[in-house]
Amino acid sequence: MKYTLTGGAGNITRPLALALLKAGHTVTVIGRDAAKLKALTDAGAIAAIGSVEDLSFLTNTFRGADAVYTMVPPTYAATDWKAYIGQIGQNYATAITAAAVKQVVNLSSVGAHLPDGVGPVSGLHRAENALNTLTDVKILHLRPAYFFQNLLANIPLVKGMGIIGANFSAAAGKFPIVATDDIAAVAAEALLSLDFQGHTIRYIASDETGTDQIAQVLGAAIGKTDLAWVKFTDEQA
Repeated sequence: MKYTLTGGAGNITRPLALALLKAGHTVTVIGRDAAKLKALTDAGAIAAIGSVEDLSFLTNTFRGADAVYTMVPPTYAATDWKAYIGQIGQNYATAITAAAVKQVVNLSSVGAHLPDGVGPVSGLHRAENALNTLTDVKILHLRPAYFFQNLLANIPLVKGMGIIGANFSAAAGKFPIVATDDIAAVAAEALLSLDFQGHTIRYIASDETGTDQIAQVLGAAIGKTDLAWVKFTDEQA
């Protein structure tokens, strides 16, 4: 099988590519920096250097693939995140049609069912909708929970103020959270089996915890047992 993956050497695409290569398949990885893809090309992947904003490049790279994995790469250049994410979704839909790809695994997010009120995730609502116009293409939308890795952004806050937090809090057992390796494993399983039908949604979580519990576990790990989770206002966050 031939797979084309977006996402470069990111935390999900990298282990996904390695899993597909290990299974003996041909894997092309789209990225913006050849140097960052070296570990994957050394493992047997084909690097396609370019931007998912370049529709011609995207179409040519998708052509011939039995299935593609799509995700929206982050950018610091976007001034309107929802519009940017929605446009990338539209680019994918256009390229998939032009390249005659018939099977897609798309990385979305929990909350993508909402058109507004969930920040940049509302852009993924637009991206899903763009892909869902492809009525003759099988699409699996992955909607993972909050990433464990997102907690790393709190390191300066922990060091500087001795607290951890965000503009939300959740009671024990009410906060689903996921590791990127687990997302990659689900994506690999889907791409290897290609047994999804129509337009399907799958939610992914590694654990269900609470924000106070997150603070307790991290605090114990760094020797700060009084580390507390603080809920900020949207303006403070």
